[in-house]
Amino acid sequence: MLQIKNVNLNVGNTALLSNINLTLEQGKIYGVLGPNGAGKTTVFNLLTGVYKPNEGIIKLDGEDITGKKTIDINKAGIARTFQNIRLFKELSVLDNVKVGLHNHHKYSTLSGILRLPSYYKVEKEMDERAMELLKVFDLDKEFDYKASNLPYGKQRKLEIARALATEPKLLLLDEPAAGMNPNETAELMKTIRFVRDHFDMTVLLIEHDMKLVSGICERLTVLNFGHMLAEGPTSEVLSNPEVIKAYLGE
Repeated sequence: MLQIKNVNLNVGNTALLSNINLTLEQGKIYGVLGPNGAGKTTVFNLLTGVYKPNEGIIKLDGEDITGKKTIDINKAGIARTFQNIRLFKELSVLDNVKVGLHNHHKYSTLSGILRLPSYYKVEKEMDERAMELLKVFDLDKEFDYKASNLPYGKQRKLEIARALATEPKLLLLDEPAAGMNPNETAELMKTIRFVRDHFDMTVLLIEHDMKLVSGICERLTVLNFGHMLAEGPTSEVLSNPEVIKAYLGE
């Protein structure tokens, strides 16, 4: 469903990514590993249109999305979360999810200003869909809380729920377990598996938590200094001597 072919990214004379090739299949969970500065988040930024590659092609379900604008890539079916949670903290939990629904639920500016029947119809549809997503993540009882008042682990869940509201084909999770305690991480693993199964979602995640990676990722790609060091089934990659040397420092 996603193909990255011969992608290179240079900034000035510095090569950030070199000859990246990766294919993702529908409904699987993939991981990207690597030391700090290896190029992991750069890959996410390429996939979401923050950067445009100097060479290579990125396709989503056969559609060339290379270098497209972020909003167009999101509409094509890629959504992401961030290492540092980026919620609208002064908005309610419900309204945070509704922000993600605006891709697929629209009314005219005039309808919104004049509060015409079409406005109320769309708002009702969005409220119902947002509550459905909140129930999936066990956040429906806190729908009217400020997002900033949620515990850390639930803020992570809310960010994933908002990303899913855009109805993506591919969900990118940037260090979702960052800052979590072991219980929250275990709960997150269940959540990611549930998202994959319930939404038939393809998930690509960047993570340093080896327990999480080995527990849920079916295939891993390891980057080192912008190059692909290894790619394959999780157990094989984690036992690769080159990976152990570069990533685990052993």
